Amino acid sequence: MNMEQEKPQRPFLSAQWRHLVMLSYDIDPAILRPMVPDGTELDDYEGRTFVSVVGFMFMDTRVMGVAWPGHRTFEELNLRFYVRRRGPDGQWRRAVVFIKEIVPRRAVAWIARAVYGENYIALPMSHTITQQEEQRRVSYGWRFRGEACRLGVTVTGESHDPEAGSAEEFISEHYWGYTRTRNGRTGE
Repeated sequence: MNMEQEKPQRPFLSAQWRHLVMLSYDIDPAILRPMVPDGTELDDYEGRTFVSVVGFMFMDTRVMGVAWPGHRTFEELNLRFYVRRRGPDGQWRRAVVFIKEIVPRRAVAWIARAVYGENYIALPMSHTITQQEEQRRVSYGWRFRGEACRLGVTVTGESHDPEAGSAEEFISEHYWGYTRTRNGRTGE
C-alpha cells in the first residue's frame, strides 16, 4: 500500500471568462471538413452545422498558479466550430475546434501556440462594457491588416439558461476542445 498521497496537479492555465459575446451562424460543412481533427466528426444540430465568433474577457488569468503582471485581464476573440468524439466510456464528448484565436498580448499568443498548439495571433484589441439601467452593451474591437473590426451586442432583461433541446443549448454544451497537433495527431 502506498502511504504517500499524490499532490493534486496544479492546472497549467486558470482564468475566468466574463462578458461573453457570441455570434453563431450556419455554414456549409464542406468548408469545415478539412479542419476536422482525426478521430472527431462534425457535430450538427438538426442537420445544421455552425461556426461561432466569440468575444470575452479573460480575467484573473494565472499560469501554473502565477498571475503575471500585465497579463491577468485581457480580451480574446475566437472563431470556432463544433465536433464530437467518443470517449473511453463510449459517451460522446462534444467539443470545439478553434480556427483562429486573437489576443492583444504577444506572450499569451506565443504560450498558447507553444503549449496547446492553438492558432493564436496577437493583434491590437479593445473592449467596451457599459450598464445603463436595464441595458448592457458589450463590444470587442481589433485591428486586422489596418482595418478596424468589431463584435458587439446590446442586451436587456434577465439572463437565463438556454432552453433544453434548443440551438442555444447545443452551442453552449460543448465542454471539450480538440486540435490538430503539429505531428498531425489530435490533441484533447
